[in-house]
Amino acid sequence: MYGIIPTSRKPHYENVPFEIPESWKWVTLGDISNYGQTKHTDVLKIPEEDWVLELEDIEKDSGRLIQALSRKDRKISGVRCEIECGQILYSKLRTYLNKVLIAPKKGFCTTEIIPFYCFGEINHYYITSVLRSQYFIDYTTLCCYGCKMPRLSTDDARKGMIPLPPIAEQKRIVLTIKHLFLLIDSIDASKNDLQEAVDRCKTKVLDLAIHGKLVSQDPNDEPAVELLKRINPNAPICDTSHYGNIPENWAITTMSNLCKIIDGEKQSNIKRIYLDVKYLRGKSDGEYMMIGKYVPANSTMILVDGENSGEIFTTTIDGYQGSTFKILDISKEMYKPFVLYIIMSYQKQLRENKVGSAIPHLNKKLFKEIVVEVPPYEEQKRIVSKIDELFSYLITIKADL
Repeated sequence: MYGIIPTSRKPHYENVPFEIPESWKWVTLGDISNYGQTKHTDVLKIPEEDWVLELEDIEKDSGRLIQALSRKDRKISGVRCEIECGQILYSKLRTYLNKVLIAPKKGFCTTEIIPFYCFGEINHYYITSVLRSQYFIDYTTLCCYGCKMPRLSTDDARKGMIPLPPIAEQKRIVLTIKHLFLLIDSIDASKNDLQEAVDRCKTKVLDLAIHGKLVSQDPNDEPAVELLKRINPNAPICDTSHYGNIPENWAITTMSNLCKIIDGEKQSNIKRIYLDVKYLRGKSDGEYMMIGKYVPANSTMILVDGENSGEIFTTTIDGYQGSTFKILDISKEMYKPFVLYIIMSYQKQLRENKVGSAIPHLNKKLFKEIVVEVPPYEEQKRIVSKIDELFSYLITIKADL
């Protein structure tokens, strides 16, 4: 490809990393390449339309190019290495990120990337595969210097040992690797499709649950209308004719009748142990909380500020409420896990309809007006049990993909 390897560059090595077939030879990267012999160009001399490669343009492990930008699209200074089409591009910075590829065209690159070619009949794709192998990563990891940004020295890189088969076998190996990688990519794509299907299935389970189609009804259950009367005797019962067919013992109301968004209990000069937890805030004297909105353990909280407004969680310890969270006060007449699943089913809608510009926050009006089809209390428990069962299956399937 780039000339013949001089005989003087074909030494025999006694201490080798592992056994190789008899027709193969152990060589070093310095024996077979011009690694380290790079040409540098001042950035100001690079034509504006020419390709300039930076480390962030390369995807770790795969070596795929994420983007290809010209010099005019970058704010850079200093010098860059010249790249020839077909050269191997090897990142000497944090080699464990495995940023190794074949240059698709001429251009320039950061000095953290070493462009080089191999001598004689050596397949560049084969050498790239060796450099990206766990064996070579382990070698470079041991050699790299520096803690925060470990680099591989040119000398250590050139000493890296390469198991070299005959050229015909190199080509067969490369074809096999490419075939296997295509197969892996296909499996990964199928895996992503299956994971998305599982997520859609979870959404469908919730949809069936909140419309009375997940479990059978028991005519002996107390009608939900009686439950709603106990929650709020003055609350109007919605006309079910507008909401399609719902089970006979169900009733319709809004979230505002089932759940309130409230603040914790105001505390002043009451000493409680200070807890440095992200969702629990208050004023302290360093050891004790003195002023704040008290939130007991096992309280259900809802995120009201930020991109993920509408997410819910349960506190595990006592503490104080921060400004980005509120307490969900769910009526004791309702089965709490059922109400939480209702809220979960509307989280996408709540996220897409946040209000405010500088800091988007929960649309509380929308939250209050969520229409809830309410089943009898005992059926709520059966529905939650069925959702938990199905979700457990789906979580297992997703974990096994």
